[in-house]
Amino acid sequence: MNATDLTGVTALLFDTYGTVVDWRSSVADEGRRLAREKNLPEIDWDAFADAWRAGYFPAMDRIRRGEQPWTTNDTLQRNRLDEIVEEFGLGDIGTGLTDEDKDEFNRVWHRLNPWPDSVAGLSRLKSKFTIGTLSNGSFFLLANMARHSGLPWDCILSADNFHHYKPDPEVYLGAVELFGGRAEKVMMVAAHNYDLKHARSFGMKTAFVARPTEYGPDQKTDLQAEERWDVITDSIENLADALGMDK
Repeated sequence: MNATDLTGVTALLFDTYGTVVDWRSSVADEGRRLAREKNLPEIDWDAFADAWRAGYFPAMDRIRRGEQPWTTNDTLQRNRLDEIVEEFGLGDIGTGLTDEDKDEFNRVWHRLNPWPDSVAGLSRLKSKFTIGTLSNGSFFLLANMARHSGLPWDCILSADNFHHYKPDPEVYLGAVELFGGRAEKVMMVAAHNYDLKHARSFGMKTAFVARPTEYGPDQKTDLQAEERWDVITDSIENLADALGMDK
């Protein structure tokens, strides 16, 4: 764990998927529960979660390139679910998922569970800093997730606020503007090097929280910090330690 001089920082903004919550296990576990309830064909639910997530960035890129108008993350995820239900053989009439089932299953992204260190670490940080999200998730999703998982945010900033998805400049610059326009007072916290690279390019401070199992045991990316971020650590609890928070 390392930290530079961050005495001027007043706000911490967190990437959420993968950094604060364990999306992969949450989605796979809910899929297994749904399979038991609906007597669905046996599939690899970890692979299903990976396939669902794999559609996330291509869908956002289509909006970023202007190929389709602004669309919320909830709708993008629901559209992707229609595709992978067919890919995994769960769309057969009478034995697969109905549209109503898929609508409810899509809301699993509102019910993602936090990593074990998240709630305690955020609660400690909240005693000194304003803490909030800076996520590509929808505002509605992030609010529901906070309630479900007990995430003690002071504020929720989402792609919905800016009608842009990270890493578009409008997201980072918009967040800085909302916090008074002084980028050096705002820290981006993420488990993804690309997110921090863009945040730093707009003057924000940066903290890398390693989540080497976000994509499961065979994760290939973001296993470690790729640059000298202002803080490099492996949990939000340890981020609180690095920033001088009491236990």
